[in-house]
Amino acid sequence: MATMPIPAEGGCRCGRVRFRLTAPPLLTSVCHCRGCQRMSASAFSTTVTVATAAFAVIAGEPVIGGLHGDGTRHHHCDWCKSWVFTRVEPDMGFVNVRATLLDDPSWFVPFIEVYTEEKLPWATSLARHSYPTVPATEDYQALVGEYQASA
Repeated sequence: MATMPIPAEGGCRCGRVRFRLTAPPLLTSVCHCRGCQRMSASAFSTTVTVATAAFAVIAGEPVIGGLHGDGTRHHHCDWCKSWVFTRVEPDMGFVNVRATLLDDPSWFVPFIEVYTEEKLPWATSLARHSYPTVPATEDYQALVGEYQASA
């Protein structure tokens, strides 16, 4: 499995919002849920999950888009409307960054895929683990360990 170069940078389509990742991913994934399909205008969204401390916005000011309710915050560029990253509040120790917005996403391979019960029939990924919805909370530690051991 290829590894993400550290530090890694990326940004929205127009370049006004830029970010930096300073530690390897905890996990990589794709989400097939209808919400992600609609927000990404694709069959699924791509995600690099990094520790909160390893993520920084280095240019621009993202705005909240997508869901506006409690808990999940989708951050977008206000100019080009790219979906850049997602935070869960209160902070659970991680940020989900859209892998395709990295300057070099060529190393990205999803380790898990979630919400396969909503996936388009033709959509496939190379993920090692598939879940009809999401893994049980108690399974994440083992998944992170397995991912990091394979990277």
